[in-house]
Amino acid sequence: MMIIGKGRAPGKVILFGEHAVVYGRPALAAPVTQVAAEAVVAQGPRGAGLTVWAEDLGRQVAVRDASPDDPLAAAARLTLAHLGLAEPDWRVTVRSTIPIASGMGSGAAVSAAIIRALADATNTQYPIPHLSLSPDAVSALVYEVEKLHHGAPSGVDNTVIAYEQPVYFVRGQPPQPFAIGRPFMLAIADSGIASPTRITVGEVRRAWEQAPARFEALFDRIAAIVEAARSAIAAGEPEDLGALMDQNHALLQEIGVSCAELDALATAARAAGALGAKLSGGGRGGNLIALVGPKTMDPVVTALRKAGALSVITTQVGA
Repeated sequence: MMIIGKGRAPGKVILFGEHAVVYGRPALAAPVTQVAAEAVVAQGPRGAGLTVWAEDLGRQVAVRDASPDDPLAAAARLTLAHLGLAEPDWRVTVRSTIPIASGMGSGAAVSAAIIRALADATNTQYPIPHLSLSPDAVSALVYEVEKLHHGAPSGVDNTVIAYEQPVYFVRGQPPQPFAIGRPFMLAIADSGIASPTRITVGEVRRAWEQAPARFEALFDRIAAIVEAARSAIAAGEPEDLGALMDQNHALLQEIGVSCAELDALATAARAAGALGAKLSGGGRGGNLIALVGPKTMDPVVTALRKAGALSVITTQVGA
């Protein structure tokens, strides 16, 4: 079938500040373009309405019949409403190379890809003034879908993925792209353990309710690390990030969101020459990030694989 619209969105990693960001503290996050979600739109049978085919999940969703809490249908419905478009007879096919439930924003990226593909198809098929969804509009639409995935999302995933650039983020405030004085490299290791963010965020919430003073103090310490990391990145001193990553990981251990597998990956990365390592995302599985250089990249990647990582990718933060 002839393709009439396309959309793409990258994955993401949180560099510093996960969990604390839910409680009003800052976080730093960056896109990961080595993995992405892609959606294409084709004309479907007359009268069939809009369907979304999630190839990786083996799911086909008829938007008109789907439940309100189906994320794929919600992304499509929200986009049509935003564009002022009646339901068309289109078929959206979405594919993703982003690991699911790993802290890399797979759900947000799939939503963003669908949103962009539908907007692109609308421009192709209808003789109306050109529609261009700004990053802010894409982010707002994705955030609504993120509520279905996570319950009370921080807003980090939709922001980084929609803007496709590193951001300094505080919940409820406009995102701020942050300066990168010198690019740096990360190895991202997938523990192979699914880690739905909704579950870990909920567990931290219950723990915070039982001991608010203790957790607020932990969140404040994480916030200080975020600010120090932002300053180091802006000053072109990424080598200073290693110790800050280790400190952030230790605090996430105290919060209770690490696990033996992530801790083992962190130990292996440091022993192989990484300047620092920490979990990234919700925790209890998902991904670990390690700060590497040209000479340590290959040894760290090898060590992470030997320590049990399902896969390891490397990415550069900054141009």
